[in-house]
Amino acid sequence: MNQKRAVVIGSGVGGLSLGIRLQSLGFNTTVLEKLAGPGGRALVHRSHGFTFDMGPTVLTVPHFIEELFALERGHAALGEADFPAHVMNGERVRSGISGGPATSRYIDIVPILPFYRIYFADGTWFDYDGDRENARAQIARLAPEDVDGYDSFHKAALAIFKRGFIDIGYTHFGDIGSMLKVAPDLLRLDAVRSLFSFTSRHFKSDKMRQVFSFEPLLIGGNPMSVPAIYAMIHLVEKTWGIHFARGGTGALIDAFVRKFQDLGGDIRYLSEVTRIDVNDAHEATGVTLKDGTHMEADLVASNGDYANTYMKLIDKRHRRINFDAHIKLKRQSMSVVVIYFGFKADGTEAERMRHHNIILGPQYEQLLKDIFHRKVLSSNFSQYLHIPTLTDPSMAPEGHHTAYTLIPVPNKSSGIDWKVEGPRLVERVLAMLEADGYLPKLSERLVYKHFVTPDFYESALNSHLGNSFGLEPVLPQTAFFRPHNRSEDVKRLYLVGANFQPGGGTPSVMMSAKMTARLIAADYAIPDEIANGAPTTTAIPSL
Repeated sequence: MNQKRAVVIGSGVGGLSLGIRLQSLGFNTTVLEKLAGPGGRALVHRSHGFTFDMGPTVLTVPHFIEELFALERGHAALGEADFPAHVMNGERVRSGISGGPATSRYIDIVPILPFYRIYFADGTWFDYDGDRENARAQIARLAPEDVDGYDSFHKAALAIFKRGFIDIGYTHFGDIGSMLKVAPDLLRLDAVRSLFSFTSRHFKSDKMRQVFSFEPLLIGGNPMSVPAIYAMIHLVEKTWGIHFARGGTGALIDAFVRKFQDLGGDIRYLSEVTRIDVNDAHEATGVTLKDGTHMEADLVASNGDYANTYMKLIDKRHRRINFDAHIKLKRQSMSVVVIYFGFKADGTEAERMRHHNIILGPQYEQLLKDIFHRKVLSSNFSQYLHIPTLTDPSMAPEGHHTAYTLIPVPNKSSGIDWKVEGPRLVERVLAMLEADGYLPKLSERLVYKHFVTPDFYESALNSHLGNSFGLEPVLPQTAFFRPHNRSEDVKRLYLVGANFQPGGGTPSVMMSAKMTARLIAADYAIPDEIANGAPTTTAIPSL
């Protein structure tokens, strides 16, 4: 029996994760990438001896990575995860998770402590490392009135983590019935109110409300709007920690490519897909590339942007559910300006900065309104400053540091002219880092600078309106209401990545790949011994 052919559009974390899983299911898979190298939003920029991760830099839940590297041809491991009791209770996992035996064959992953240093506008800071007693001690130093509030917040977030991540994290909400089954629990756990409102019920001080609500910004969410189910991010980080792939996230992407190829997969660069080919029976039959090449396939999966996948790659006559007007009503996530810069070390960086730094501006709530609702370039800004060379000096020339700083900004629905405003914002941010003492004398030590704006996300990464994180994670775009991983319009078309269920962030994207692979295994009647059991060479049956 002939093996089935699969085409995956896009080589981001979701596309590569799904490619690996399709190979393990027995498909012959080709990943097609528009750009000259892999990664999608996880691209790498190299210049003047510096290595810059262009996108995600925070790795959590490393056993998801271990599972991918452990897959074998004919052994897909699509069953439910078996979480031990201590994990279900949100207890910190301290050993044996950064680099499991399968992962270690491909990449070296190490834990980072603290997870983040969070700077407030008055210069005080909070080091978050997942240790409960250390968190209490720092709260006592900065906001003693909130020590008890942390305990109540932790208890409430733990309940959401158990139900929202452990119990139903891998549930694909393909029909309204699946959503109705869990809705009472989410209401009971108060997981549908906004995260900032949820956090404010437990903390009195502005500082603690910011510390325990900022994390959705790292996946494109407004803390004022995302549902409180995202409080589980705190428990995910606390339980499994924050990790770093030596060489950067780009080194992890390269490792995923090697794993995919080791399983027999094929990846092709400079191969932009301009059409998903669909027959009169509304079945995907393959793709057409920009150069006119047609590739036939038994199934097509897109790791691309939701809006652009449907509106630009699929003819309107094949779209009954995902039609243009419906798509345009969806709320796209914010965008970002990211500044990649290399500078001479003065030997004092580690005294002030950490690997991951969150530098909050003076008007937290007003800034969020400016970005997400007013869609204007605010007079103040917050930023995420990443200095990986504090952990891995090999990412810069000797005696130098590699850094990037990410500034949340409105997406391109704002009408801002980024050719004008981009350079201005870059100069303001770098000047602030120097003037406020985060990186003293930076202008004298700066040896390289490059930046991207929402224009880059729109043109290079095919992101609708230049969004940086896919669809905004608001309640009407969560679970069943988020685009589905199996197309309702086109048979044999599947979707994966931050735009689809369960949502954004590297662990969620890897979960998305497993969800999608499960749907494919069910649709193609993959035998259980392949989907969940021991390795086998059994061919994939026809539909």
